[in-house]
Formats: sequence, C-alpha cells, structure tokens
Amino acid sequence: MFHVKRDGDAGVPGADDSPPEAPDVASRLFGATVDRAEAYCASLATDGVVLGLIGPREVPRLWERHILNCAVIGEAMPPSVSVVDIGSGAGLPGIPLALARPDLRITLVEPLLRRSDFLQRIVDELELDVRVIRGRAEEKSIRGEVGGADVVTSRAVAPLERLTKWSAPLIADGGRLIAIKGSSAEEEIARDGDAARRLGIVDLHVKQCGVEALEVPTTVVVGTKRGTSGASKRRAGASKRKR
Repeated sequence: MFHVKRDGDAGVPGADDSPPEAPDVASRLFGATVDRAEAYCASLATDGVVLGLIGPREVPRLWERHILNCAVIGEAMPPSVSVVDIGSGAGLPGIPLALARPDLRITLVEPLLRRSDFLQRIVDELELDVRVIRGRAEEKSIRGEVGGADVVTSRAVAPLERLTKWSAPLIADGGRLIAIKGSSAEEEIARDGDAARRLGIVDLHVKQCGVEALEVPTTVVVGTKRGTSGASKRRAGASKRKR
C-alpha cells in the first residue's frame, strides 16, 4: 500500500479527517493502481484540506465527486496520447486520469507554488510518470513547453470562452479540448460557441462519461482543434528544410 506522507499537520483543522473508504467501482476503474488511488484520496483528505485545495466538507465525497468523476473522462481520449491538464490545482483531473489510464502522457500545469509543490510530491510518492510544470496556460513559456498536445483538459477553471482562449494554443491540429463541466455545459456552448470557433475549436458537443460506472455521470464539453492550411504549409516547409 502506498502512503503519502504529511508534513507536521498535527493539530491543524481538517488534518485528522479520515479518508472515505473506496467504493467497489474504484477497483473496476483503477485496476492495479487502486492502492495508489486510495493513497491519493488519503492525501486529499489530509494535506489537501490543510493546504486549502479541498474543502473539509468535500472529504466524505472525495471518491464520487472528485476522484472517480475525473477518472472516467479517459473514455473520451484515444490510447497513448499526450494530455495537458491546465489549472490542475489538487491534481484534478490529471492524477485520477493518470492512475486510470497509465498509457496517457500527462502534464499538470499549475501556477501556484504550494499547489505545484503538492502535485510534485504526489507524483513522486505515487511513482507516476507525470510531469508537473508551474505556470499559467496563457504564458508564452508554457505554450512553448507543452504546446502541441493531443488533448487539453481542465476542471472548474473558467467559462468556456476564456478556457478556449487558454487551451486552443496548446492543442495540436486535430487534437481535442475536453473540459469537465456541470449542468451548464449546453448553455456554455450556446453562449461561447462562436468565440470558441474563432479560436479554432470546432464541433463542440456534450459527452457523458462513466454512464455505466457512476450514479451521476461526468459531463464534459468536447471540441476539436481545427487545422489551418497555413499551419500545414509551414510544417511541410520546415520538413523540407530539415531534409
């Protein structure tokens, strides 16, 4: 059993909260990595609360509302693709996704130091093949480092228009935007769809993930990055110069 260490949290409100027991469906979704998922849950229930990443009232529903809710979005992703989780925060959805889909190449992007430090410690202690990068998705340096991803994902980061503005430059032509949304998903597409299309994200639609596994499926907005003839020509020209 993996154990995520806590750093001197005795006596801190929320530090002694016991993590909820993993439901039966966790074994089905995580398989061989379910012990690591349990360790991650324990860390969210302790350090996550102390650091303000998770509210104390969320502890009893960490599995259903947070961990499993994020793990199932892998249904919308092809095998062995690169995934960038922007504004990762407590590692949601990136860490549950890495545990449920170890074939994915995942990068967590988080601007705040205490959160990025937490994420790096979790990644190290759970021995995950996941990169953690501190920064904002809209920064030029971040675009240079993680741009060209097959999938950019996020959870509770921003309304769709702003989210698309940050995500689109990171997505390869033909790649996907997969954003976890709630009941407002259809409304956001209706409101922000034109802006998203101007930014190169087309075919926006709502998908329900985890229909057969979860009592309440996860709602995601999915869109595709439209390729441009100019971009294709530039790539072709660069290829010729290399030869």
